[in-house]
Amino acid sequence: MNVKRQLVTAALPYANGPVHIGHLAGCYLPADIYVRFLRACKEEVKFICGSDEHGVPITIRAMKEGTTPQDVVDRYHKLIGESFSGMGISFDIYSRTSSEQHRKTAQDFFRNLYDKGLFEERESEQYYDPEKDVFLADRYIVGTCPECGNTNAYGDQCEKCGTSLSPEQLINPRSALSSATPVKKLTKHWFFPLNEYEPWLKEWLVAGKKDQWKPNVYGQCKSWIDAGLHPRAMTRDSTWGVPVPVPDAEGKVLYVWFDAPIGYISATQELTPDWADYWKQDDTKLVHFIGKDNIVFHCIIFPAMLKAHGGYVLPESVPANEFLNIEGQKVSTSRNWAVWVDEYLKDFPEMQDALRYVLCANAPETKDNDFTWKEFQDRVNSELVAVFGNFVNRTMVLTHKLAKGRVAPIHGDLLDDADRGVFEAIQETKKQIETAIREYRFREGLQALMNLARTGNKYLQEKAPWSLSKTPELQAENQKAIDNCLHVCLQLSANLAIFCNPFLPFTARKLMKQFKVVERMLDWEHAGSMELLKVNYPLPEAQLLFRKIENEEITRQMEKLKEAAAQAAAATTPSTPAETPQAAPAPVVEAKAEITFEDFAKIDLRAGKILTAEKVEKADKLLKLSVDLGEAQPRTIVSGIAQHFTPEAIINRMVTVVANLAPRKMRGIESQGMILMAEDTSGKLVFVAPVSAVPGGSEVR
Repeated sequence: MNVKRQLVTAALPYANGPVHIGHLAGCYLPADIYVRFLRACKEEVKFICGSDEHGVPITIRAMKEGTTPQDVVDRYHKLIGESFSGMGISFDIYSRTSSEQHRKTAQDFFRNLYDKGLFEERESEQYYDPEKDVFLADRYIVGTCPECGNTNAYGDQCEKCGTSLSPEQLINPRSALSSATPVKKLTKHWFFPLNEYEPWLKEWLVAGKKDQWKPNVYGQCKSWIDAGLHPRAMTRDSTWGVPVPVPDAEGKVLYVWFDAPIGYISATQELTPDWADYWKQDDTKLVHFIGKDNIVFHCIIFPAMLKAHGGYVLPESVPANEFLNIEGQKVSTSRNWAVWVDEYLKDFPEMQDALRYVLCANAPETKDNDFTWKEFQDRVNSELVAVFGNFVNRTMVLTHKLAKGRVAPIHGDLLDDADRGVFEAIQETKKQIETAIREYRFREGLQALMNLARTGNKYLQEKAPWSLSKTPELQAENQKAIDNCLHVCLQLSANLAIFCNPFLPFTARKLMKQFKVVERMLDWEHAGSMELLKVNYPLPEAQLLFRKIENEEITRQMEKLKEAAAQAAAATTPSTPAETPQAAPAPVVEAKAEITFEDFAKIDLRAGKILTAEKVEKADKLLKLSVDLGEAQPRTIVSGIAQHFTPEAIINRMVTVVANLAPRKMRGIESQGMILMAEDTSGKLVFVAPVSAVPGGSEVR
């Protein structure tokens, strides 16, 4: 295939919550590394992504928050975009499927297949809410899990025990919209005859991609096809989504997995008037970066849709990654067991490359992998700081100490095998990284980069220019040998900047600043050169590239992870949408172990009055409160209620305080107690407080 341009897509994230590090490791970071490399090679490439803003998860989130789907997607589209930007994920466009351009593109695509007579209209029985007069997706049906007894299991899965379910299996099923008992009712939908494309898929995919695609991708696809394909409904009963553009389709929207991948096309249309060159020219290479849960949709269903429409290129490769677990457990948004990217950026400012490095070094390229905060600390401290950063810093410090802060000259007559060995290592690293990235083996490419830094450290340690300069006389005698060593180390450092750019772009730019050169030097054509820095060029003082991660930071992150999961453990049933508010059943929270009265008596509960309240800097969830407990000085209490109350709204509010809780520091502020709160059926926090004013410090019994 003669490739003139590449179109790279990354899976559209659902705009129903923030993105976590599992998302980054799964597809966005690998895609960004790949695209940054292609740009450095001056190859024509467009990097496409956007928010997936339709489907059941959006409406479920809206119900839980008592708001509208549009409010949900507007908020999370912004947050997700900012998280990607903060981590240096360099999309050419980050669009959204609620845009008018996408609506038109998706409807035109559906209409093309409809006009060809490809869809089969079918009537089938689906669950229906007789009170709300709407059909219910499985996630709109809740009931008691037959496996664990959770009374708030969904119709497709129990999020407490993880069992996959169907609505028929639930005990006492009820509508999440009204609590009414669902009934079966006939409804009509349009089915895409996926089975008719089975012979073509066997030829194109099973036979054609066996030696080209990653084994995990190919194996899952082949298994699906071997099991036999069936027609799939491409429409749903809903008011949220892209309306079905055919007659007699009121209350129908496009199925999210028909709608979402077309978002790649509509986003490209928004980006450039030359969009058709990227989607309809045979010399375009289309690459989808996704997680393993999206393989079937991108490798079977979407290609079949493109084939049915005609005129579009098909994916050349789909380098899907496996899942990243957190501290030995699967990521769970419902249990809040995740490391959220927006929170990481606040907790570790200016350390984007530390996370990029660890996620790439431990990427789940062939199997599920595990992220732990301890490994994060170890890799940053023992690899980024002690290997990469140490080599560059030592080189710069020695340059100022032994070469007057200028790029030392090279003396060809004194070059030895060690010097030539570094030259060869740089050339070999260039080949290794290029091959690894083009073949989607990003961990291998990063390892080659770090091995070159290790080579630099070993070379510098063996040359030991400091031992040649213990006296002015000794330095004068050995200055040429010192010059050669420092020149080699500086040129190696400059090559490290080029090699690390796809992986660690923030670090590459720090190095450009240290070397006082333009970013054009990062172009791949310069990689491997030993003339990147000109002789006698003055260099600024050394600046540390990375900082160490302290134990206290890791302890806090572990506490934060566990606290968030504990808060999510008492999950409530979905609330009713804002436009038709109704009371939802109270959540059933699993009882804790019995305690004695003596245990309870140890807790000192006191009535308090909030005197002042203010937001904690760089902490969206925290308020700093000054609370009167009848003591000589008000207590300072840090409380995670900022997303539920504004500071001015809670001044003079009565609260109940755990007064004998051991103090702990939160964001550098010592918190001297805890405010008791309850959660209502919509997930909103409410104060557990005396119903009438009592003096501050009154005992609560």
